[in-house]
Amino acid sequence: MESTATPRDLKVKVTNKQILSIALPITLAILIPQVNMLTNSIFLGNLSTEALGNAGITGVFYLIFAVAGNGLNNALQAVFARYAGSDNSEAFKIILAQGIRICLQFALAGILFTWFMAPFIMQQVADPKAYPIEMEFLKIRILGLPFLFLFQMGNAFLVASLNSRYLMIGFICEAGINILLDFLLIKGRFGFPALGFNGAAVASVISEIIGMIVVLIVLFRTGLKEQYQLLVNWTYDKKITKQVLTISAPLMLQYVISVTTWLVFFILIEGLHDETAKAISNTMRNVFGLTGVFVWAFASTTNVMVSNLMGQKREEKVLEAITRIMILSISFCTVMCLIVNVFPQAFFGLFGQNDDFVQQGIPVLRVVSVGLLFMSIANIWLNGVTGTAKTKVNLAIEIVAIVVYLVYTWYFIKMNYISLAMAWSNELVYWSGIFILSFLYLRSGRWKTGR
Repeated sequence: MESTATPRDLKVKVTNKQILSIALPITLAILIPQVNMLTNSIFLGNLSTEALGNAGITGVFYLIFAVAGNGLNNALQAVFARYAGSDNSEAFKIILAQGIRICLQFALAGILFTWFMAPFIMQQVADPKAYPIEMEFLKIRILGLPFLFLFQMGNAFLVASLNSRYLMIGFICEAGINILLDFLLIKGRFGFPALGFNGAAVASVISEIIGMIVVLIVLFRTGLKEQYQLLVNWTYDKKITKQVLTISAPLMLQYVISVTTWLVFFILIEGLHDETAKAISNTMRNVFGLTGVFVWAFASTTNVMVSNLMGQKREEKVLEAITRIMILSISFCTVMCLIVNVFPQAFFGLFGQNDDFVQQGIPVLRVVSVGLLFMSIANIWLNGVTGTAKTKVNLAIEIVAIVVYLVYTWYFIKMNYISLAMAWSNELVYWSGIFILSFLYLRSGRWKTGR
Protein backbone atom coordinates (compact mmCIF):
# COMPACT_ATOMS: atom_id res chain seq x y z
CA MET A 1 0.00 0.00 0.00
CA GLU A 2 1.36 3.41 -1.01
CA SER A 3 2.72 5.53 1.83
CA THR A 4 1.40 9.08 2.16
CA ALA A 5 3.78 10.22 4.86
CA THR A 6 5.04 13.13 2.69
CA PRO A 7 3.26 16.39 3.62
CA ARG A 8 0.87 17.66 0.94
CA ASP A 9 -1.01 20.83 0.11
CA LEU A 10 -4.52 20.43 1.56
CA LYS A 11 -5.99 23.59 -0.03
CA VAL A 12 -8.62 22.74 -2.64
CA LYS A 13 -8.94 24.41 -6.06
CA VAL A 14 -12.25 25.09 -7.80
CA THR A 15 -11.76 22.90 -10.87
CA ASN A 16 -13.67 19.93 -12.28
CA LYS A 17 -10.53 17.81 -11.86
CA GLN A 18 -10.31 18.66 -8.15
CA ILE A 19 -14.04 18.02 -7.66
CA LEU A 20 -13.91 14.64 -9.40
CA SER A 21 -10.72 13.63 -7.56
CA ILE A 22 -12.64 13.99 -4.29
CA ALA A 23 -16.08 12.82 -5.47
CA LEU A 24 -15.34 9.70 -7.51
CA PRO A 25 -13.60 7.73 -4.74
CA ILE A 26 -16.43 8.74 -2.39
CA THR A 27 -18.90 7.51 -5.03
CA LEU A 28 -17.28 4.09 -5.09
CA ALA A 29 -17.23 4.04 -1.31
CA ILE A 30 -20.97 4.88 -1.14
CA LEU A 31 -21.88 2.53 -4.00
CA ILE A 32 -20.48 -0.53 -2.25
CA PRO A 33 -22.69 -0.37 0.89
CA GLN A 34 -25.68 0.37 -1.36
CA VAL A 35 -24.86 -2.81 -3.28
CA ASN A 36 -24.61 -4.34 0.18
CA MET A 37 -28.19 -3.26 1.08
CA LEU A 38 -29.44 -4.24 -2.38
CA THR A 39 -27.99 -7.71 -1.86
CA ASN A 40 -29.78 -7.98 1.50
CA SER A 41 -33.05 -7.11 -0.22
CA ILE A 42 -32.40 -9.56 -3.07
CA PHE A 43 -31.77 -12.45 -0.67
CA LEU A 44 -34.77 -11.49 1.48
CA GLY A 45 -36.98 -11.03 -1.60
CA ASN A 46 -36.13 -14.56 -2.64
CA LEU A 47 -36.98 -15.68 0.90
CA SER A 48 -40.51 -14.15 0.74
CA THR A 49 -42.43 -11.01 -0.22
CA GLU A 50 -43.18 -10.48 3.50
CA ALA A 51 -39.45 -10.52 4.36
CA LEU A 52 -38.76 -7.99 1.59
CA GLY A 53 -41.50 -5.71 2.94
CA ASN A 54 -40.32 -6.02 6.56
CA ALA A 55 -36.82 -5.05 5.46
CA GLY A 56 -38.22 -1.64 4.52
CA ILE A 57 -39.21 -0.55 8.03
CA THR A 58 -36.24 -2.19 9.79
CA GLY A 59 -33.86 -0.69 7.24
CA VAL A 60 -35.26 2.82 7.69
CA PHE A 61 -35.24 2.47 11.50
CA TYR A 62 -31.54 1.61 11.50
CA LEU A 63 -30.94 4.34 8.94
CA ILE A 64 -32.15 6.90 11.50
CA PHE A 65 -29.14 6.09 13.70
CA ALA A 66 -26.80 5.65 10.75
CA VAL A 67 -27.56 9.14 9.43
CA ALA A 68 -27.06 10.59 12.92
CA GLY A 69 -23.53 9.23 12.58
CA ASN A 70 -23.41 10.68 9.09
CA GLY A 71 -24.33 14.09 10.54
CA LEU A 72 -21.41 13.80 12.95
CA ASN A 73 -19.26 12.59 10.06
CA ASN A 74 -20.17 15.64 7.94
CA ALA A 75 -19.50 17.95 10.88
CA LEU A 76 -16.07 16.38 11.35
CA GLN A 77 -15.40 16.78 7.63
CA ALA A 78 -16.28 20.47 7.90
CA VAL A 79 -14.00 20.97 10.93
CA PHE A 80 -11.17 18.95 9.32
CA ALA A 81 -11.51 20.89 6.05
CA ARG A 82 -11.62 24.28 7.77
CA TYR A 83 -8.31 23.54 9.53
CA ALA A 84 -6.85 22.05 6.31
CA GLY A 85 -7.76 25.20 4.39
CA SER A 86 -5.95 27.31 6.99
CA ASP A 87 -2.82 25.08 6.83
CA ASN A 88 -3.32 23.70 10.35
CA SER A 89 -3.25 19.92 9.89
CA GLU A 90 -1.70 19.60 13.37
CA ALA A 91 -5.22 19.74 14.75
CA PHE A 92 -6.31 16.60 12.87
CA LYS A 93 -5.22 14.24 15.67
CA ILE A 94 -7.27 16.19 18.22
CA ILE A 95 -10.33 16.44 15.98
CA LEU A 96 -10.38 12.69 15.29
CA ALA A 97 -9.93 11.79 18.97
CA GLN A 98 -12.83 14.03 20.04
CA GLY A 99 -14.99 12.69 17.18
CA ILE A 100 -14.40 9.08 18.29
CA ARG A 101 -15.30 9.95 21.88
CA ILE A 102 -18.55 11.62 20.80
CA CYS A 103 -19.56 8.90 18.33
CA LEU A 104 -19.16 6.09 20.89
CA GLN A 105 -21.40 7.94 23.33
CA PHE A 106 -24.08 8.34 20.66
CA ALA A 107 -23.74 4.67 19.65
CA LEU A 108 -24.34 3.54 23.24
CA ALA A 109 -27.41 5.77 23.43
CA GLY A 110 -28.71 4.27 20.17
CA ILE A 111 -28.31 0.71 21.42
CA LEU A 112 -30.04 1.43 24.73
CA PHE A 113 -32.90 3.23 22.98
CA THR A 114 -33.46 0.35 20.53
CA TRP A 115 -33.38 -2.33 23.22
CA PHE A 116 -35.49 -0.63 25.88
CA MET A 117 -37.58 2.16 24.30
CA ALA A 118 -38.16 1.17 20.67
CA PRO A 119 -40.28 -1.93 21.52
CA PHE A 120 -42.96 0.29 23.13
CA ILE A 121 -42.96 2.69 20.17
CA MET A 122 -42.89 0.07 17.42
CA GLN A 123 -45.65 -1.98 19.08
CA GLN A 124 -48.01 0.98 18.75
CA VAL A 125 -47.36 1.69 15.07
CA ALA A 126 -46.16 -1.53 13.39
CA ASP A 127 -48.28 -4.28 11.87
CA PRO A 128 -48.99 -6.68 14.81
CA LYS A 129 -48.06 -9.65 12.64
CA ALA A 130 -44.73 -8.14 11.60
CA TYR A 131 -43.80 -6.46 14.92
CA PRO A 132 -42.11 -9.43 16.71
CA ILE A 133 -40.00 -10.27 13.64
CA GLU A 134 -39.00 -6.65 13.00
CA MET A 135 -38.11 -5.99 16.66
CA GLU A 136 -35.97 -9.11 16.97
CA PHE A 137 -34.10 -8.10 13.82
CA LEU A 138 -33.50 -4.54 15.11
CA LYS A 139 -32.10 -5.71 18.46
CA ILE A 140 -29.42 -7.62 16.56
CA ARG A 141 -28.84 -5.01 13.85
CA ILE A 142 -28.28 -2.08 16.25
CA LEU A 143 -25.22 -3.82 17.75
CA GLY A 144 -23.26 -2.83 14.65
CA LEU A 145 -23.77 0.90 15.36
CA PRO A 146 -20.51 1.66 17.25
CA PHE A 147 -18.47 -0.05 14.53
CA LEU A 148 -20.34 1.84 11.80
CA PHE A 149 -19.70 5.16 13.58
CA LEU A 150 -15.97 4.43 14.00
CA PHE A 151 -15.83 3.46 10.33
CA GLN A 152 -17.44 6.81 9.44
CA MET A 153 -14.97 8.75 11.61
CA GLY A 154 -12.02 7.21 9.78
CA ASN A 155 -13.63 8.01 6.45
CA ALA A 156 -14.25 11.65 7.47
CA PHE A 157 -10.52 12.02 8.07
CA LEU A 158 -9.60 10.38 4.74
CA VAL A 159 -11.91 12.71 2.78
CA ALA A 160 -10.79 15.91 4.53
CA SER A 161 -7.09 15.02 4.19
CA LEU A 162 -7.66 14.50 0.42
CA ASN A 163 -7.03 10.76 0.69
CA SER A 164 -10.51 9.71 -0.45
CA ARG A 165 -8.97 7.19 -2.88
CA TYR A 166 -8.48 4.87 0.11
CA LEU A 167 -12.18 4.87 1.04
CA MET A 168 -13.09 2.03 -1.28
CA ILE A 169 -10.75 -0.46 0.44
CA GLY A 170 -12.82 -0.64 3.63
CA PHE A 171 -16.12 -0.61 1.76
CA ILE A 172 -15.09 -3.42 -0.61
CA CYS A 173 -14.11 -5.62 2.32
CA GLU A 174 -17.29 -4.75 4.23
CA ALA A 175 -19.59 -5.41 1.28
CA GLY A 176 -17.82 -8.64 0.31
CA ILE A 177 -18.21 -10.07 3.81
CA ASN A 178 -21.85 -8.98 4.00
CA ILE A 179 -22.78 -10.59 0.67
CA LEU A 180 -21.02 -13.83 1.60
CA LEU A 181 -22.69 -14.02 5.01
CA ASP A 182 -26.13 -13.18 3.54
CA PHE A 183 -25.68 -16.14 1.20
CA LEU A 184 -24.59 -18.43 4.03
CA LEU A 185 -26.86 -17.36 6.90
CA ILE A 186 -30.29 -16.42 5.48
CA LYS A 187 -31.07 -19.84 4.04
CA GLY A 188 -28.31 -21.80 5.80
CA ARG A 189 -25.78 -23.06 3.29
CA PHE A 190 -22.62 -25.14 3.65
CA GLY A 191 -23.43 -26.14 7.22
CA PHE A 192 -24.20 -22.62 8.47
CA PRO A 193 -27.43 -22.13 10.49
CA ALA A 194 -30.51 -20.96 8.57
CA LEU A 195 -31.29 -17.70 10.42
CA GLY A 196 -33.85 -16.42 7.91
CA PHE A 197 -34.68 -12.72 8.25
CA ASN A 198 -32.24 -12.32 11.18
CA GLY A 199 -29.43 -13.70 9.02
CA ALA A 200 -29.27 -10.34 7.22
CA ALA A 201 -28.86 -8.55 10.57
CA VAL A 202 -26.04 -10.82 11.75
CA ALA A 203 -24.28 -10.48 8.38
CA SER A 204 -24.47 -6.69 8.49
CA VAL A 205 -23.10 -6.43 12.05
CA ILE A 206 -20.11 -8.66 11.28
CA SER A 207 -19.38 -6.77 8.06
CA GLU A 208 -19.39 -3.43 9.92
CA ILE A 209 -16.84 -4.78 12.39
CA ILE A 210 -14.66 -5.84 9.45
CA GLY A 211 -15.05 -2.40 7.81
CA MET A 212 -13.82 -0.65 10.96
CA ILE A 213 -10.80 -2.97 11.25
CA VAL A 214 -9.86 -2.39 7.60
CA VAL A 215 -9.94 1.42 8.03
CA LEU A 216 -7.56 1.08 10.98
CA ILE A 217 -5.23 -1.04 8.84
CA VAL A 218 -5.35 1.62 6.08
CA LEU A 219 -4.38 4.37 8.54
CA PHE A 220 -1.40 2.32 9.75
CA ARG A 221 -0.20 0.93 6.41
CA THR A 222 -0.37 4.22 4.48
CA GLY A 223 1.66 6.11 7.07
CA LEU A 224 -1.26 8.49 7.74
CA LYS A 225 -1.41 7.54 11.42
CA GLU A 226 2.25 8.40 11.88
CA GLN A 227 2.16 11.50 9.68
CA TYR A 228 -0.72 13.09 11.60
CA GLN A 229 0.01 11.39 14.98
CA LEU A 230 -3.49 9.89 15.06
CA LEU A 231 -4.94 7.72 17.85
CA VAL A 232 -2.18 8.67 20.28
CA ASN A 233 -3.56 11.44 22.50
CA TRP A 234 -7.09 10.91 23.85
CA THR A 235 -7.10 13.95 26.16
CA TYR A 236 -10.39 15.79 26.23
CA ASP A 237 -10.21 19.05 24.25
CA LYS A 238 -13.02 21.44 25.16
CA LYS A 239 -12.49 23.82 22.21
CA ILE A 240 -12.53 21.15 19.46
CA THR A 241 -15.35 19.21 21.12
CA LYS A 242 -17.44 22.38 21.26
CA GLN A 243 -16.69 23.09 17.58
CA VAL A 244 -17.70 19.58 16.54
CA LEU A 245 -20.86 19.58 18.65
CA THR A 246 -21.88 23.10 17.59
CA ILE A 247 -21.77 22.05 13.94
CA SER A 248 -22.92 18.45 14.37
CA ALA A 249 -25.84 18.79 16.81
CA PRO A 250 -28.19 20.66 14.41
CA LEU A 251 -26.93 18.50 11.53
CA MET A 252 -27.55 15.22 13.36
CA LEU A 253 -30.98 16.42 14.45
CA GLN A 254 -31.71 17.46 10.86
CA TYR A 255 -30.75 14.02 9.50
CA VAL A 256 -32.64 12.15 12.21
CA ILE A 257 -35.81 14.19 11.63
CA SER A 258 -35.46 13.67 7.87
CA VAL A 259 -35.17 9.88 8.06
CA THR A 260 -37.76 9.63 10.84
CA THR A 261 -40.27 11.13 8.43
CA TRP A 262 -39.30 8.41 5.97
CA LEU A 263 -40.02 5.89 8.73
CA VAL A 264 -43.43 7.54 9.17
CA PHE A 265 -43.96 7.14 5.42
CA PHE A 266 -43.16 3.40 5.60
CA ILE A 267 -45.42 2.97 8.64
CA LEU A 268 -48.26 4.65 6.72
CA ILE A 269 -47.61 2.33 3.77
CA GLU A 270 -47.69 -0.64 6.17
CA GLY A 271 -51.06 0.63 7.36
CA LEU A 272 -52.45 -0.07 3.88
CA HIS A 273 -52.05 -3.80 4.69
CA ASP A 274 -50.72 -4.38 1.18
CA GLU A 275 -47.60 -6.57 1.21
CA THR A 276 -46.85 -5.72 -2.44
CA ALA A 277 -46.93 -1.98 -1.73
CA LYS A 278 -44.54 -2.50 1.21
CA ALA A 279 -42.18 -4.59 -0.92
CA ILE A 280 -42.25 -2.12 -3.84
CA SER A 281 -41.50 0.73 -1.41
CA ASN A 282 -38.48 -1.17 -0.09
CA THR A 283 -37.18 -1.61 -3.64
CA MET A 284 -37.60 2.16 -4.10
CA ARG A 285 -35.37 2.65 -1.07
CA ASN A 286 -32.76 0.64 -2.97
CA VAL A 287 -33.29 2.82 -6.07
CA PHE A 288 -32.58 5.90 -3.94
CA GLY A 289 -29.49 4.19 -2.58
CA LEU A 290 -28.06 2.99 -5.89
CA THR A 291 -29.03 5.85 -8.18
CA GLY A 292 -28.26 8.47 -5.56
CA VAL A 293 -24.65 7.40 -4.96
CA PHE A 294 -23.28 10.18 -7.15
CA VAL A 295 -25.57 12.73 -5.50
CA TRP A 296 -24.41 11.88 -1.98
CA ALA A 297 -20.78 11.80 -3.12
CA PHE A 298 -21.01 15.23 -4.74
CA ALA A 299 -22.92 16.51 -1.69
CA SER A 300 -20.07 15.35 0.58
CA THR A 301 -17.59 16.97 -1.81
CA THR A 302 -19.55 20.24 -1.59
CA ASN A 303 -19.31 20.19 2.20
CA VAL A 304 -15.54 19.61 2.10
CA MET A 305 -14.79 22.15 -0.64
CA VAL A 306 -16.91 24.95 0.83
CA SER A 307 -15.38 24.39 4.28
CA ASN A 308 -11.89 24.36 2.80
CA LEU A 309 -12.51 27.57 0.81
CA MET A 310 -13.87 29.25 3.94
CA GLY A 311 -10.67 28.24 5.75
CA GLN A 312 -8.65 29.78 2.88
CA LYS A 313 -10.69 33.04 3.17
CA ARG A 314 -11.81 32.60 -0.46
CA GLU A 315 -15.54 33.05 0.09
CA GLU A 316 -15.98 34.58 -3.37
CA LYS A 317 -15.32 31.09 -4.84
CA VAL A 318 -18.01 29.28 -2.83
CA LEU A 319 -20.97 29.79 -5.20
CA GLU A 320 -18.79 28.94 -8.20
CA ALA A 321 -17.77 25.68 -6.54
CA ILE A 322 -21.38 24.78 -5.67
CA THR A 323 -22.55 25.50 -9.23
CA ARG A 324 -19.80 23.36 -10.77
CA ILE A 325 -20.55 20.48 -8.41
CA MET A 326 -24.31 20.77 -9.06
CA ILE A 327 -23.82 20.43 -12.83
CA LEU A 328 -21.68 17.31 -12.36
CA SER A 329 -24.17 15.88 -9.84
CA ILE A 330 -27.22 16.19 -12.10
CA SER A 331 -25.26 14.85 -15.10
CA PHE A 332 -24.19 11.66 -13.32
CA CYS A 333 -27.59 11.19 -11.67
CA THR A 334 -29.35 11.50 -15.05
CA VAL A 335 -27.24 8.68 -16.47
CA MET A 336 -28.04 6.43 -13.48
CA CYS A 337 -31.77 7.19 -13.72
CA LEU A 338 -31.78 6.39 -17.44
CA ILE A 339 -30.15 3.01 -16.85
CA VAL A 340 -32.71 1.98 -14.22
CA ASN A 341 -35.66 3.25 -16.28
CA VAL A 342 -34.58 1.72 -19.59
CA PHE A 343 -34.27 -1.71 -17.96
CA PRO A 344 -36.94 -1.70 -15.20
CA GLN A 345 -37.86 -5.37 -15.68
CA ALA A 346 -34.25 -6.39 -15.14
CA PHE A 347 -34.04 -4.30 -11.95
CA PHE A 348 -37.28 -5.58 -10.40
CA GLY A 349 -36.45 -9.10 -11.55
CA LEU A 350 -33.54 -9.16 -9.11
CA PHE A 351 -35.96 -9.45 -6.21
CA GLY A 352 -37.54 -12.70 -7.38
CA GLN A 353 -41.08 -11.30 -7.63
CA ASN A 354 -43.82 -11.98 -10.22
CA ASP A 355 -44.83 -9.93 -13.29
CA ASP A 356 -47.67 -8.22 -11.43
CA PHE A 357 -45.13 -6.86 -8.92
CA VAL A 358 -43.03 -5.50 -11.80
CA GLN A 359 -45.99 -3.82 -13.52
CA GLN A 360 -47.10 -2.16 -10.26
CA GLY A 361 -43.56 -1.06 -9.53
CA ILE A 362 -42.72 0.67 -12.84
CA PRO A 363 -44.96 3.79 -12.37
CA VAL A 364 -43.47 4.25 -8.89
CA LEU A 365 -39.97 3.93 -10.34
CA ARG A 366 -40.70 6.73 -12.84
CA VAL A 367 -41.85 9.12 -10.10
CA VAL A 368 -38.91 8.25 -7.82
CA SER A 369 -36.48 8.90 -10.69
CA VAL A 370 -37.81 12.44 -11.12
CA GLY A 371 -37.46 12.89 -7.36
CA LEU A 372 -33.82 11.80 -7.62
CA LEU A 373 -33.13 14.44 -10.26
CA PHE A 374 -34.59 17.07 -7.92
CA MET A 375 -32.39 15.67 -5.14
CA SER A 376 -29.26 15.87 -7.34
CA ILE A 377 -29.66 19.65 -7.38
CA ALA A 378 -31.12 20.36 -3.94
CA ASN A 379 -28.69 18.22 -1.95
CA ILE A 380 -25.69 20.09 -3.36
CA TRP A 381 -27.05 23.46 -2.26
CA LEU A 382 -28.05 22.09 1.15
CA ASN A 383 -24.52 20.76 1.70
CA GLY A 384 -23.20 24.13 0.59
CA VAL A 385 -25.00 25.52 3.65
CA THR A 386 -23.41 22.74 5.74
CA GLY A 387 -19.95 23.71 4.50
CA THR A 388 -20.42 27.26 5.75
CA ALA A 389 -20.93 25.73 9.24
CA LYS A 390 -24.35 27.42 9.50
CA THR A 391 -25.95 24.12 10.53
CA LYS A 392 -28.76 25.83 12.47
CA VAL A 393 -29.87 27.18 9.10
CA ASN A 394 -29.66 23.60 7.74
CA LEU A 395 -31.98 22.48 10.51
CA ALA A 396 -34.45 25.30 9.86
CA ILE A 397 -34.54 24.48 6.13
CA GLU A 398 -35.10 20.80 6.93
CA ILE A 399 -37.94 21.49 9.36
CA VAL A 400 -39.85 23.67 6.87
CA ALA A 401 -39.42 21.13 4.05
CA ILE A 402 -40.44 18.23 6.29
CA VAL A 403 -43.63 19.90 7.54
CA VAL A 404 -44.75 20.33 3.92
CA TYR A 405 -43.64 16.74 3.14
CA LEU A 406 -45.61 15.24 6.06
CA VAL A 407 -48.81 17.15 5.26
CA TYR A 408 -48.58 16.05 1.62
CA THR A 409 -47.79 12.44 2.59
CA TRP A 410 -50.60 12.20 5.14
CA TYR A 411 -53.12 13.55 2.66
CA PHE A 412 -52.18 11.24 -0.23
CA ILE A 413 -51.92 8.07 1.89
CA LYS A 414 -54.45 8.45 4.73
CA MET A 415 -56.98 10.97 3.42
CA ASN A 416 -57.01 10.52 -0.35
CA TYR A 417 -54.96 7.48 -1.42
CA ILE A 418 -54.78 7.42 -5.22
CA SER A 419 -51.81 5.19 -5.92
CA LEU A 420 -48.40 4.25 -4.57
CA ALA A 421 -46.79 6.39 -7.29
CA MET A 422 -48.75 9.41 -6.06
CA ALA A 423 -47.66 8.69 -2.50
CA TRP A 424 -43.99 8.62 -3.59
CA SER A 425 -44.38 11.98 -5.37
CA ASN A 426 -43.83 13.48 -1.91
CA GLU A 427 -40.10 13.32 -2.73
CA LEU A 428 -40.57 15.97 -5.44
CA VAL A 429 -42.27 18.26 -2.92
CA TYR A 430 -39.57 17.71 -0.29
CA TRP A 431 -36.54 18.30 -2.51
CA SER A 432 -38.15 21.33 -4.18
CA GLY A 433 -38.51 22.93 -0.75
CA ILE A 434 -34.92 22.07 0.21
CA PHE A 435 -33.55 23.60 -3.00
CA ILE A 436 -35.54 26.83 -2.88
CA LEU A 437 -34.63 27.59 0.75
CA SER A 438 -30.95 26.61 0.44
CA PHE A 439 -30.50 28.54 -2.82
CA LEU A 440 -32.09 31.70 -1.44
CA TYR A 441 -29.97 31.57 1.72
CA LEU A 442 -26.65 31.07 -0.08
CA ARG A 443 -27.45 33.71 -2.68
CA SER A 444 -28.25 36.18 0.11
CA GLY A 445 -24.63 36.09 1.33
CA ARG A 446 -25.66 36.00 5.00
CA TRP A 447 -23.31 33.08 5.61
CA LYS A 448 -20.17 35.15 4.91
CA THR A 449 -17.83 35.70 7.85
CA GLY A 450 -18.03 39.47 7.60
CA ARG A 451 -21.82 39.52 7.94
